[in-house]
Amino acid sequence: MSTQHAAILIRPRAAIVIGMAAFLGIVAFFWPFLVAPGKFGSNYAPPLIFGVLLVIVLSVVISEIAEGGINSKALAMLGVLSAVNAAIRPLGAGTAGIETVFFILVLAGRVYGPGFGFTLGCTSLFASALITGGVGPWMPYQMFGCAFVGMLAGLLPRASGRKEVALLAVYGSVSGYLFGFLLNLSFWPFSLDPNSSLAYLPGLPFTEQFHRYLAFDLATSLGWDTGRAVTNFVCVCLAGPAVLTVFRRAARKARFQAPIRFRPRALPTEDTPPEQLGNTTAKSS
Repeated sequence: MSTQHAAILIRPRAAIVIGMAAFLGIVAFFWPFLVAPGKFGSNYAPPLIFGVLLVIVLSVVISEIAEGGINSKALAMLGVLSAVNAAIRPLGAGTAGIETVFFILVLAGRVYGPGFGFTLGCTSLFASALITGGVGPWMPYQMFGCAFVGMLAGLLPRASGRKEVALLAVYGSVSGYLFGFLLNLSFWPFSLDPNSSLAYLPGLPFTEQFHRYLAFDLATSLGWDTGRAVTNFVCVCLAGPAVLTVFRRAARKARFQAPIRFRPRALPTEDTPPEQLGNTTAKSS
């Protein structure tokens, strides 16, 4: 990713906030392995608390990124791509794991930078949830997961041509599996009978608890995650070259990080030719 195409600059303070948000996100997703039993009033308290905290943290992160790092052109591009993602997401509707929202998120994060990818992941899922009625306690986790998919796409190593498309296709597949792996953690402790061998049991050692979750993920989610991974791979391979070209052409036209300078208008003098004087008068009128 070239810095000249970056639509949103991540300043040092915003980078620190994103790092803190990443830490909280890890705790929010992996709380069954990190929170000791009995620390909350009930088993349902941790995800609710972390869900509220994620919304607050995401708001702070977006505000920090926007402070001096986003201009009107980048904001317009963000709005357009968020609307596109929100519109095409219901086309897959998650059937058999088919998700059409990720490939644009990966390509946009690649071209416009990690800051733009992070923000687009949040706004796309938020807009989609409002359109499809998918607002619920799972929404902050989906927003956070997509935010990191877009951000990591902007941090991938440099490549060009077919190598870049192949890199993004592989990354899209891996992110499809990782997204499902993380999202399952948000409801796994409450979805099974405690007597099941795949259920979450507070107090178990980490290794045994993690083994239970891996078995749960493989048994219940592998097929859906595979559908998402295949969709990402196919979409990036087929539409990736054209979409990357369009995004980069738009970035060159927009020149997101080009400095804006204002120059005073030259006033006419006695030596100004009559034709230039007429042009100056016309412009001023």
